[in-house]
Amino acid sequence: MRCIVVTPEETILDVETDFVAAPLFDGEVGILPRHSPLIGRLGYGELRLKKGAETTRYYVDGGFLQVADDVISVLTSRAIPAAKIDRTAAEKQLTESLARKAANPEELAVRDRLVSQARGQLRVDR
Repeated sequence: MRCIVVTPEETILDVETDFVAAPLFDGEVGILPRHSPLIGRLGYGELRLKKGAETTRYYVDGGFLQVADDVISVLTSRAIPAAKIDRTAAEKQLTESLARKAANPEELAVRDRLVSQARGQLRVDR
């Protein structure tokens, strides 16, 4: 099956793969060949692709996933290879986000998004 990862700037990945695990907003989904059609909202976390014994890992920053005809399309605002995650920056973002005051629902949503992004990057960087 084929996996395509696209950001607003570029196509990050277009490869053949045996298995894909993606972080949906409410849990992880695993996709094997001949998976039934699916559309899902991505969360912040690790996208894993396996081809044979090789595993490729990326941090994805929300977005959407579509599975149709053995093609997995991942549309995300940001996809970072696991090896290129800046752990120091993610830890700083987490600390600053947790200390951020939220006086209304909009500010709370922004704070929660920043915390989720930082935690997602730190999980992928392990």
